[in-house]
Amino acid sequence: MFGNKMTLNQSNLIGHIDDLQDLTIIERPIRRSLKSAEEIEKLTVDEDLNDIERAVYLLSSGQEVQRASVVMNLPNLVRQNPAETFRRVVPKVREVLHVGGMELQLAAASSFLTILQDDIVLIQTHTHSILQIVLLYLEHRDAVVSNAWLETLLSAIDVLPKETIRQEILGPLVSKAQLSQTLPARLASCRILGKVALKFESPLVKKELLPMVLSLCQDMEFEVRSCMCRQLESIARGIGVEPTKTLVLPELMELAQDEGSMVRLAAFDTIVSLLEMFDSEDRTRIIFPLVKAFCEKCFQAEEAALASLSCQYGRLCHGLSGSFTEEQHLWFLEFYKKLCIVGLQQENGNSEAPTYPLELESKYALVRKNCAYNFPAMVVYVQPKHFLSELYPTFSSLCRDPEISVRRTTAAGFHEVAKLLGPSVHCIHKDLVILLQDDSLEVLDALMTHLQETLELATLRGEGSGPETKVSIPDLVPALAAAEQKAAASLRWRVHEKLLQRYACLPRIVSGDQIYFRFLQRMFTIVTTNNVLPVQKEAARTLCVFLRYNRKQEQRQEIISKVAEQLAQGRSYWNRLRYLDLCEIAMDLFSKSYFCKYFLVLALELVNDPVANVRYKLCRMLPRLKESIRLPADKHLLQQLEFCVRRLLCREKDQDVVASVRKTVLELDKLDITEPYHKRHERDLLDQKKETEEALLLEMEQLERHQSEGRLESDKHLDKKRKETKRTKLARSRSLSSHPSTSKMTTLEKPSKGKEPGTCPAPVKGPIPPSSDDGLRSHHFGHAPSSSMPVLIRSNTSSTLDHRSSTIKETRKLTMQRKSNSFGMQ
Repeated sequence: MFGNKMTLNQSNLIGHIDDLQDLTIIERPIRRSLKSAEEIEKLTVDEDLNDIERAVYLLSSGQEVQRASVVMNLPNLVRQNPAETFRRVVPKVREVLHVGGMELQLAAASSFLTILQDDIVLIQTHTHSILQIVLLYLEHRDAVVSNAWLETLLSAIDVLPKETIRQEILGPLVSKAQLSQTLPARLASCRILGKVALKFESPLVKKELLPMVLSLCQDMEFEVRSCMCRQLESIARGIGVEPTKTLVLPELMELAQDEGSMVRLAAFDTIVSLLEMFDSEDRTRIIFPLVKAFCEKCFQAEEAALASLSCQYGRLCHGLSGSFTEEQHLWFLEFYKKLCIVGLQQENGNSEAPTYPLELESKYALVRKNCAYNFPAMVVYVQPKHFLSELYPTFSSLCRDPEISVRRTTAAGFHEVAKLLGPSVHCIHKDLVILLQDDSLEVLDALMTHLQETLELATLRGEGSGPETKVSIPDLVPALAAAEQKAAASLRWRVHEKLLQRYACLPRIVSGDQIYFRFLQRMFTIVTTNNVLPVQKEAARTLCVFLRYNRKQEQRQEIISKVAEQLAQGRSYWNRLRYLDLCEIAMDLFSKSYFCKYFLVLALELVNDPVANVRYKLCRMLPRLKESIRLPADKHLLQQLEFCVRRLLCREKDQDVVASVRKTVLELDKLDITEPYHKRHERDLLDQKKETEEALLLEMEQLERHQSEGRLESDKHLDKKRKETKRTKLARSRSLSSHPSTSKMTTLEKPSKGKEPGTCPAPVKGPIPPSSDDGLRSHHFGHAPSSSMPVLIRSNTSSTLDHRSSTIKETRKLTMQRKSNSFGMQ
């Protein structure tokens, strides 16, 4: 027993020792990070030294981190005291750079670039001293450091004067471009030549730079030839069109047939970039055979060049299309179709990816992605009228590609394709639904970016000279609802927020009943149950937009009742907070009278809320709520608001709410005094516009109701007429069966034959066609900022009353005419 006790004590002791060891391990980094007295003494600098003296001292005897700090602060020293800085500090910087590490070199490259770009310090002597340091370290043994100094020099060339470039840069450039120099030096010379060529006139470039350019194009290293070939675009634009055709184009032709694939690819990219500089004859005689041979070779043997080829293909076809024969045009189109399915097998109309090595499969996916990016350019290439026969199968394949990046790129450019197709956009309706139902949220996110524009273009029928009317897309509404459910089920709440924001355009796209039955309850669910605040607020905004443009009184009343029941009087304080958020949105969307009628009273009642956060938020909103009250019509609402303020001042116990109330009282007192008159006038005009549009929406609802009642009445008369016609025919048939037919009876039958049951009088056209629903919807319908609102009615506010009165008169006249016609027929 004692042995067992001893074992337990030993185990406990060992456990305590392990815990102590863990603590010591935790403390070790802290002890190591502490500085000793000697180290602190070394890092201490005399406070009496000025900035220049302190910089010199730290560069001379400081540590690496202190030197880097001085170098990073060098631009500020130059601005404060340029003469002393260049006399004492810059030479010290040059000394320490010889032994400095990478951090010091990168800091110096950044600081010198800032100094060269500063207009205050562009003095010849200072520029000379800085450029000497920059050129010195272009050949640093570390590739990262040398590249940083090269980028500094290239950026400085943009701001340096021509004479400085000619004296300080072109001179050393001649020696650096020689074959005897190192490979990094010759590569840097290529990039500097391309940058400098755009700074000088054509004769100087042709005389002084072009010989070096041609020499580097013939360099024995393929890296140099490739680098110089990519700079030929700048050289060509520097010397002009004619010298380019005689001097640069032959060199490009030779580089395009180089033994190195990297050189050939650089030549191809440069040729595509310079297409506009060549005339039609050069394109047909020289460029087309060269490009065709390059494309065939890439497709057969060089998969690495296919990515660049597919990326440039749209520009290539656009630049050469004016010089193509019909056969050449067809060849480039068929080659593009091959690129769009590279790496895929077409079996029974389905795309199935064969087995490839992973690296090759990623290259093929990149090619198809680039083809998807260039698809709008190819629509222009074949012309929209030939899209269905020439490009639609390819577009459908890209929308269903097994690679997510391809489908995402296709979705991102879908609106451009819809814009180009115009009246033929109906042929891609099915593909839009397919992308909306895609399994990847990345595809859905890309499609949401331009969803409003895409849906407006896809549902618009612009044929003929009549008014534009909307067409419905099959399965669009279920696909949109499923897309929202998919985004809500994921953890990517930003995609969900973006989608809800874009769904605010739906009143322009689909009918009000579809929105009411498929989307409104979903918005309520998100506002009341979602855990992400930005998503809840966006759902509340979309809900307000749906309410704003709903044109059925009973549906609007039900929505407002749900808002009051589930949010303003909800059991959760979180829902009551969301109601106040909804009020802020409603003040932007609705007129003051509408807001005061349906929202304001419920908001003011929250002054008695048991949760302090709700009362606090209400206090913050009181100034905006007061702005929505119009006097003297809403004087009772102002009294109720003042009663809320007094109640908060007298009975509030929460300190934060009390402080907010006191601050709000001061804002309420200054509200009418501090606001300028023109701002108040603009706000009143905007509110008048909102109220006019709300009145027009109500009148449109009444007109549609009258029209539907007129149609029902005319249908009843038509049914009654058909029944009477059948009875008359039956009676005549019985009389004919019992009496012989005569000529008089034959003549009497003719009018009855004219009144067949299938015939009816021509329908009377009403003053408002079915497409008037779209007349109420603006092109800019969507997510409105706080200072404005989406405008759906394109009408002049000054003539709105006349328009409304004339419309009502026409409707009454139409109703009376229908009644008289129907009674006359009866």
